[in-house]
Amino acid sequence: MKKQEIVKKLEGRKVLVTGGTGSFGNEIISQLIPFNPAEIVVFSRDEKKQYDMQQRFYENEGVRYVVGDVRDYPRLREVTRGCDILYHAAALKQVPHCEWGPYEAVQTNIAGAENVRRAAMANEVGLVLAISTDKAVKPVNVMGMTKALQEKIILNPVHNGCGTRFVCVRYGNVLGSRGSVVPLFCEMILQGKPIPITHGMMTRFQLTLEEAVELVFWATVKGQSGDLWVRKMPAARVVDLGRALAHGLTGRTDYPFADVGIRPGEKMHEVLVSEEEMWRAAEFDDHFKIPSWEKSQEVSGLSVKELKEYASSDVHQLTDEEITAMLKQDGWIADDPGPGPKVRSYYGK
Repeated sequence: MKKQEIVKKLEGRKVLVTGGTGSFGNEIISQLIPFNPAEIVVFSRDEKKQYDMQQRFYENEGVRYVVGDVRDYPRLREVTRGCDILYHAAALKQVPHCEWGPYEAVQTNIAGAENVRRAAMANEVGLVLAISTDKAVKPVNVMGMTKALQEKIILNPVHNGCGTRFVCVRYGNVLGSRGSVVPLFCEMILQGKPIPITHGMMTRFQLTLEEAVELVFWATVKGQSGDLWVRKMPAARVVDLGRALAHGLTGRTDYPFADVGIRPGEKMHEVLVSEEEMWRAAEFDDHFKIPSWEKSQEVSGLSVKELKEYASSDVHQLTDEEITAMLKQDGWIADDPGPGPKVRSYYGK
């Protein structure tokens, strides 16, 4: 996708990012700034993280910070006034925490999505793009179930003829985000503790924060209302990720692991596109597009050759060398592995 296509969509626009102080929020805001939007509004409930972001982006006067919660509809309706593009990233994402507090996840991930939808329609926001997860496909945990319903809520308005374009993207584990295992593994390694592994055969899709934002920009340009876009991505065994990280930080090939068992709500493997979605999906070189039901009925013939799920157990499994290269690219390990910590802050970008 050409840079000019993104500029055309973003330049001079007012952009709101819910959950804007998270790992994704920090990354997309840093990538939004060069496209010269008229204003970027960071909306989140954590004033300390907003303060930290203000220090990072202190030279950018076009970035504004608003404290609020997606559970609060009047606040959302107020902050979306005059907004052109809304990136909805606010969510409860930790699987165990959602298992322990299901209704908390319902209020943020489901009721919050409905509040975003209503506020956007009330204020005639041009585009709402919501961030979803592979855990929403064939969900077995509270987090996945609530994110699956978030998708349904956000994509539903295509049927009512409103002027807002509603689009979703879905991706797997974001390497080094605050919800991923990489910061945890780094912390354990830097403290000299064994790396906790739930199961030796567990796999997860992997992509960097930069790649996650690229998917969002792709969907911003290409997405029609009702679309759900999925980026094709490789996967890795979690144990291989831990081994490569430990070697990069310490130089050791025999770093110890601790078998902690599968946590409540965890899957052995994740799925990005189910078999049921595949029959109406359009396949591109690097993406799948799952159109709205309304538009899928207009498709003649099948776009995808093999009608099987797109699962982390069946895609390309990253080698140790590829995992190491990805960790280096994202700044988690240095180019010269050896004794002594050589890692950026494990709190991420």
